[in-house]
Amino acid sequence: MVGRKEELKYFKSLLNEEESQFVAVFGRRRIGKTYLIRESFEYKFTFEHTGISNVTTDASCQRQAQLDKFLESLNRYGYFNDEKITNWNQAFNCLKQIIERSNDKKKIIFIDELSWMDTKNSDLISALESFWNGWVMSRKEKDVILIVCASATYWMTENIVNAKGGLHNRLTGQIYLKPFTLRECEEYLKTKNINFNRHQILQCYMILGGVPYYWSLLKKGKSLPQNVDDLFFKDNALLKNEFENLYRALFNKPDQYIKIIEILSESNNGITRDEIISRSGIPGSGDLSKKLEELENCGFVRKYIPFGYKQKNYIYQLMDNFTLFYYKFIKDNVYDDNYWQNQINSPKVKAWSGLAFEKICLEHIAEIKKALGISGVYTEVNGWSCKKDLDKGIFGSQIDLLIVRKDQIINLCEMKYSETDYIVDLDFDKSMKKKISDFMNITKTKYAIHPTLITTYDVIENSYSKEIQSIIKSDDLF
Repeated sequence: MVGRKEELKYFKSLLNEEESQFVAVFGRRRIGKTYLIRESFEYKFTFEHTGISNVTTDASCQRQAQLDKFLESLNRYGYFNDEKITNWNQAFNCLKQIIERSNDKKKIIFIDELSWMDTKNSDLISALESFWNGWVMSRKEKDVILIVCASATYWMTENIVNAKGGLHNRLTGQIYLKPFTLRECEEYLKTKNINFNRHQILQCYMILGGVPYYWSLLKKGKSLPQNVDDLFFKDNALLKNEFENLYRALFNKPDQYIKIIEILSESNNGITRDEIISRSGIPGSGDLSKKLEELENCGFVRKYIPFGYKQKNYIYQLMDNFTLFYYKFIKDNVYDDNYWQNQINSPKVKAWSGLAFEKICLEHIAEIKKALGISGVYTEVNGWSCKKDLDKGIFGSQIDLLIVRKDQIINLCEMKYSETDYIVDLDFDKSMKKKISDFMNITKTKYAIHPTLITTYDVIENSYSKEIQSIIKSDDLF
């Protein structure tokens, strides 16, 4: 298995615990949650069930469809009773029978896509509370390992991880499964015998992000542009409709979430909550705050406070590479089987490449810190901007990445995507000096400012490059 070493080690350790265990696993769709759990326990479960995506709007029909599917799973694991189950308390009572009859040393119960099972007025959570608190924890045999999993990250956080009712503080463990890093993607391609160099892997990450399932669809013997055409632009391309499937799998009513994401996709540097309200027409209520929090928890949105600003001045920025690629090239595209191969050097692609590279850098802060030699130093990571005011000597600046260090240094980072070795020229030098001037004039910081360049290849030495304190290459991001 590529990556996931700590998660795998943790799951293996559960088999040696003396008490029953209740673990929540969550993370975005296609990230590999189910695969990780099945591999960790070698596909040997006392009971396994996966909730089904709802295909009807009628709440009672949704609940019964989920219960009927649960009964199918019960029968598959030895319940052998076709009597209809009408509520979740009854369903968990049937599960108790399977556990009691099992000879497994550890009774491993895996319930996947739990959020889909929680239909309107289903009482699923209260039944789960009763099952865990009233039955599992009262058993003399402390041999149950209950693993619940879902892609709806916010639902898992609200109902299981931070539950306020009977499940409050009942979890013994939780795993938020993150996307692969660049290094893990490189390792994964090696297992598939796909020979991409690191620059091609970087380009692929710009499109697919670190979602393992998407990478599993790449075919050896084909170039990256050929693979992209196969995945997105040919007839019956496997990921042509993935955007709609992704958001509908995560959110029951995805339209407003998608509207927020669309607004954010139009702003490279991120916007405030008030700007989201103004541009989207969505009322500025608690419901909007909840939706923004859900998008953040799912990893689609980055929320940060610009350096020197108060907490209410949050900036929201689209972070998901796959979503950005969808809005730039798929949403309004008239499909051509060889679209990407023909567009690869176009101005549109070059502009997108710079933006996508910035997002990759923001997703690999740990690797950047390591390259700077400050892995153990406490840092705050944010951005900063100011409007032009020449009367006050302010030129107007946008800084996408500031690494504010406890050792009283600020790395002011410029991220530049390039197909060749980068040349630091007069324009770059002027731009960097203006940003430093604006930043110091407005923030009055006493920290030392280190101009930092993050780029793809080497930097050609000249008089301007000598002004840069630190240079980080894409190899460092691996």
